[in-house]
Amino acid sequence: MEDILLLIPQRPPFVMVDALLAADDTSATTRFEVKAEHAFVEDGLLTEPALIENIAQTAAARMGHLCRLRNEPVPVGFIGAVQQWQVMGLPSVGDILDTTIVIKNQVFDVTIVSGTVRSNQKVLATCDMKIFINKNA
Repeated sequence: MEDILLLIPQRPPFVMVDALLAADDTSATTRFEVKAEHAFVEDGLLTEPALIENIAQTAAARMGHLCRLRNEPVPVGFIGAVQQWQVMGLPSVGDILDTTIVIKNQVFDVTIVSGTVRSNQKVLATCDMKIFINKNA
């Protein structure tokens, strides 16, 4: 399994993915364990902004993995918009998140993904996210 820090530009304490489980041209899945000491944990729960960042970092891990396969530099991405954001529940300390993104559209350096965060196979959050890739950063 690849070192996640080789695939994403984020660094502790803002890393929101532990492992890339699967990645291909159209999707990716990551895993993340919610730990008590994490910067986005409040009152034993992972906050909503962390779930958004978890989806974004799942997309980043996919891009990083594909770039490493092609021996290209791993680019930096920026969240451009979050739409249709729904939170059904917040994960607790100790929960394992399985997050999947699916590419809905990609035009030049803009990618639109659909993201879903699950814990114990229960959907916790979903959204569509527009991500801008800066290959020169």
